[in-house]
Amino acid sequence: MKEFVISEAKAETAVLVGLITQNQDEAKTKEYLDELEFLAETAGAEVVKRFTQRMNGPSSVTYVGKGKLEEIRNYIRAEEEAEREVGMVIFDDELSAKQIRNIEQELKVKILDRTSLILDIFAMRAQTANAKTQVELAQYRYMLPRLQRLWTHLERQGGGSGSGGGKGSVGLRGPGETQLEMDQRIIRQRITLLKERLVEIDKQKTTQRKNRGRLIRVALVGYTNVGKSTIMNLLSKSEVFAENKLFATLDTTVRKVVIDNLPFLLADTVGFIRKLPTDLVDSFKSTLDETREADLLLHIVDISHPDFEEQIKVVEKTLSDLGCAEKPSMIIFNKIDAYKWTPQDEDDLTEPTRENISLDELKRSWMARLDENCLFISAKEKQNIDEFREVIYQKVRQLHVQKYPYNDFLYNNEEDI
Repeated sequence: MKEFVISEAKAETAVLVGLITQNQDEAKTKEYLDELEFLAETAGAEVVKRFTQRMNGPSSVTYVGKGKLEEIRNYIRAEEEAEREVGMVIFDDELSAKQIRNIEQELKVKILDRTSLILDIFAMRAQTANAKTQVELAQYRYMLPRLQRLWTHLERQGGGSGSGGGKGSVGLRGPGETQLEMDQRIIRQRITLLKERLVEIDKQKTTQRKNRGRLIRVALVGYTNVGKSTIMNLLSKSEVFAENKLFATLDTTVRKVVIDNLPFLLADTVGFIRKLPTDLVDSFKSTLDETREADLLLHIVDISHPDFEEQIKVVEKTLSDLGCAEKPSMIIFNKIDAYKWTPQDEDDLTEPTRENISLDELKRSWMARLDENCLFISAKEKQNIDEFREVIYQKVRQLHVQKYPYNDFLYNNEEDI
């Protein structure tokens, strides 16, 4: 019953829509739409146009105002006349059933929001039974409150006998409403079944984690597409799937790593993202348990990203929501090879921006206060990797002595867990 499948139409073109509000200025909206475009490309769509509007907040009826919606509609029609069909319009926030229904009636094309787009990507990426179950649960949770719009056209057929449909017209329910109730019941039953299945999976994984022996657990966490899987491959000498797309890693991968005869477990977890759907976080609880049960968190940051500081805040908030804020952690600034900046003109007296600060200057800013809990590397170019290994070794050894004071360090061959 999956509703959105962009992956089946690789060449579909898309239009993006976002709002500029008091809490989200024009620059921030551009960054969000840049990320939304990356999401669309990851899902297989090609973005051809962006629309933004200044508003106090989204319209409860059509998200944007009537004038902007008409502008979008006129653009779509003009493209159709030029034989350049627009396949979908993607909105940067989650839409209600009412908003989707009204927008579809006006634009006559497929309407997606950020949540449904992320769900589609997760569905594409899911490989194991665990991940597929989690994605399906999140999809049904998203779909349930939006089912009514699918049956609006049938409800109009159910006029009943007589011309009046006022209060107390109990016998005037149309076939659409009957079908709606049936679908809602089926989906609720399916949600219950999927939850029960995930409970069983969670029990199995808990048992699996208990059987891993007395080893320190280290988890790679961070925003999506910051290089966690590349670091995983580098440290464990394994071949975890990694590419320059959002959510390349969906299933948590755990490897046994040995540095200087000190073994520990390293987990590569799903990346976080702004406006991550709550249902998705809830559905992926068992996957995120690797983060909850880790002894050490390595927060990987793409320092070359222009908005990396906000990405840090997003990850820290998500970790706090998971109850992991107090865990031992350190920040690993990755992709130093891709860091770009432009020296500020000497006559320019304005406050320098991120784009005008060199990496050395950045290291002397708030990052200096992180002291030994901060490291700068390039996993791709293997820069500062020896120092990285040494820091991990020292931290894992310290945690091991604290947690297992009477357990000797035993060398074990690297293997999948």
